Order: sequence, then structure tokens, then C-alpha cells
Amino acid sequence: MAALPILIAITFHEVAHGYVAYRLGDNTAKGLGRLTLNPLAHIDPLGTVIVPILLFFSTHGQFTFGYAKPVPVNPFNLRNPKRDMIFVSAAGPLMNIIIAFLSGLLMVVLMWLEAVVPGVVVQKLFVPLSAMLKYGIIMNIYLAAFNLIPIVPLDGGRILAGLLPRELEIKYSRLEPYGIFIVIALIFLGLTRFFVIPLASLIYNIIMAILSLFIP
Repeated sequence: MAALPILIAITFHEVAHGYVAYRLGDNTAKGLGRLTLNPLAHIDPLGTVIVPILLFFSTHGQFTFGYAKPVPVNPFNLRNPKRDMIFVSAAGPLMNIIIAFLSGLLMVVLMWLEAVVPGVVVQKLFVPLSAMLKYGIIMNIYLAAFNLIPIVPLDGGRILAGLLPRELEIKYSRLEPYGIFIVIALIFLGLTRFFVIPLASLIYNIIMAILSLFIP
């Protein structure tokens, strides 16, 4: 049940990065065949297969998480590298938020349909589909929030770098070779929750407030 939402989330996340980069002048991802919704082009053996499986079994199916191969972007091909990298970086998390909203919208549609379809269809189709959509909402929101952590090479770090004055950006970008180790250390120490959980809660509440307008 978790596999499909994960594949959709990470595939659309990476394609969004590549597509926005392409629209802004960089065809690196397009040239490498990464502007495709075929998940096989984006699967990372460790992040897409091994990590989610280990998390699934170690948490008894309560939680799983994954990531794909990053889409390559050459900022020097962008028309305005400093500005455009902000848009390219923001595209992935924004796509996950959009998917979360659309998943919620589909759940609302199912709620409307439950009143007119046979009970057996609800039990056999709607119940498991609703569970998958619910997982997709939570997972996409947390994927967006996690990627917005302001540490390079995460999307949030690249957005922050683009917003900083040039001299500060250069100094900040020097952290990138160590960024992933910093993130791992923060995860191990449980410190990422102080950023991810509040941001994820904010995104979730906004989506639910909008969806409540459509709930019967």
C-alpha cells in the first residue's frame, strides 16, 4: 500500500525539478531522459528500495520513507542562475504539496460516492483506496517539509542560498559537501522534528482547511 504513493511522490518531485529547470533554460535533465514519469528512471536502489523496506519492517508498517536519484541541474545554463535555482529547488516540495492536496480531494470525492455506490464496492475498493490516499497525503507533506530543511544540498538549503547576498551565499554553499552528514546527524539526534513537524503540521492544516469546504 505504501509503495505506490512513494513512487508517485518521489517521481513527480524529481520531474518537477527537471521540468522547471528545462523551462528556465537548462536541458540537462531532459537530455538524460529524466523528464519522464516512468519511476524506473528515478529509482535509487538504496533510497527507493532498501531504505523504505527497512523502515517498513522496523516500524511494523507504521512508517516508511524513500527518495529518488536527484535530477541533475546545471545552474550555469539557467537564464538567471541565482534567481532560477530558487524556483527549481522549490518545484519539488511544491509538487509534493500539490499531490497531497489532490489526494485529499480524491478522498472527498470518495466520500461523496459512498452514498450512491453499493456497500461491497466501498469495502473492496474505496476503503483500501482511501487508506492509500491518506498515506499519500501524510507522506507527501512530510517529504515536502523534510526537503525544505534549510541545509544544502536539500531543497530548502538551495532556496536559502539563492536568497542570501552573494558573499554569504558563497560561504554558505561551502557546507554542501558536509550537508548530508549534518542532516543525518540531526536526524540521529532527533532535532529535525523541531523543523519538520511544525512545518508539516502547518501545511496539513492549510490543506485540510481548504478541503473542509468540499466535505459533505
